[in-house]
Amino acid sequence: QVHVVESGGGLVQAGGTLRLSCTVSGSYISDNAMGWHRQVPGKQRELVASMSRGGLTIYADSVKGRFTISRDSAKGTVYLQMNSLKPEDTAVYYCALDSRAGRYWGQGTQVTVSS
Repeated sequence: QVHVVESGGGLVQAGGTLRLSCTVSGSYISDNAMGWHRQVPGKQRELVASMSRGGLTIYADSVKGRFTISRDSAKGTVYLQMNSLKPEDTAVYYCALDSRAGRYWGQGTQVTVSS
């Protein structure tokens, strides 16, 4: 059974940094595409960054140059390094594993950026 668990969220001032972690059990992250998404109340969940099995990365325009997705396959962990944070980055951040069997979500971690 696949489990996805996020951690690392919190409260940070504008301009600050956070690193989110996503630990996966029950599947190898290098065998799957991984993605970070975020959602604010009343809005649809949006893709922030993704990494394919081959390591190709894609970023939302709003975070390009500020966020970096990476993975440590030995640890089964995917990271989202977030720099130069803005108040509009405030959201619940979710990690997702995309496998042939479907998409598995974590429970989410709150990121709040104060101005």
